[in-house]
Amino acid sequence: MQPVSDFRNSELALKLVERIHRRSRRPARLMEFCGSHTAAILKYGLRQLLPTGVEMLSGPGCPVCVTDQSDVDRAIALARVPGVIMCTFGDMLKVPGTYSSLQQARAEGCDVRMVYSTLDAMQVARENPEKSVAFLGIGFETTAPTIAASIVQAQAQQMGNFSVFSLAKLCPPVMKALLDGGEIKIDGIICPGHVSTIIGSKPYEFIPREYGVACVVAGFEPVDILMAVDQLLAQIESSHPRVEIAYRRTVSPEGNMRAQELLAEVFEPQSARWRGVGEVAASGYKIKDIYKEFDAERLFQINPGPAKEPAGCRCGDVLRGVIKPTSCPLFGCVCTPERPAGPCMVSGEGACASYYLFGEADGR
Repeated sequence: MQPVSDFRNSELALKLVERIHRRSRRPARLMEFCGSHTAAILKYGLRQLLPTGVEMLSGPGCPVCVTDQSDVDRAIALARVPGVIMCTFGDMLKVPGTYSSLQQARAEGCDVRMVYSTLDAMQVARENPEKSVAFLGIGFETTAPTIAASIVQAQAQQMGNFSVFSLAKLCPPVMKALLDGGEIKIDGIICPGHVSTIIGSKPYEFIPREYGVACVVAGFEPVDILMAVDQLLAQIESSHPRVEIAYRRTVSPEGNMRAQELLAEVFEPQSARWRGVGEVAASGYKIKDIYKEFDAERLFQINPGPAKEPAGCRCGDVLRGVIKPTSCPLFGCVCTPERPAGPCMVSGEGACASYYLFGEADGR
């Protein structure tokens, strides 16, 4: 395997930039689906290196950001159930719900704990046998196998006080929903690298076949991303869209078969709500009946009432690629990482946080 420094080589990056400029002959609109790609693109100033005709859009590839407001409210309501310890990844603590946040619920006395993995949450359950420990299972196909593994392990160890509130999601269905919506024209997609490590590249093949949109799976270093842009433009210029992998050191067409088997054992697809997109069929992970005793949604009555989006927040439009974060009237004034009005300013994968932290005054 090549060392990561090879993919930060400035000489190689500049050669790719030169080739991209030579190749680019017509306007092209590309979407980087993954929030980690958005952060890397802004951190390394890659947009400014591209031809003016190449427009980059940020997509809905941030699991914290796309968690629907109603689901955030349900998570907060679950944290308020007496006797429940809520375990969650750190980014979810600050996401504003309709009336509160998990961080505020913790300040009010609810037992909400930040963990770094499902293993941490299971350890909390072992140390607190008199309490019910609920893990807030957000993420995409990348983290879903670890959630599935925790459920299998909990059953094997007969951990009756551990459960998962599953809000994990699948990426290909929402990519289809965006393309079906027709709200924006996309010529090419930089497909998510971490997700593709699990599912492979084959699940994206419907995109060039049915929509004529080019696809390249990319890594997260500057050379990775520039290679993907170069390959996308080659497909667009030749009018021959297909799925390619520019992240061969991690991604294969088939993906991680063991992880996929684990997902199939524990979960089944269900409709899920995506912030800014709405209900998307077969885009969520539902815990199967054989593991229902570990499904927090079935174990607890959760009814937080009607959800309401933060006033003036345009995270939904940002997630669909309709606007850039800088076009939101709250960006950088009312809404900052210290005091976020919406989730896109909370997560390190959020487009608004990336624009704020790394700056891009021209909004390209």
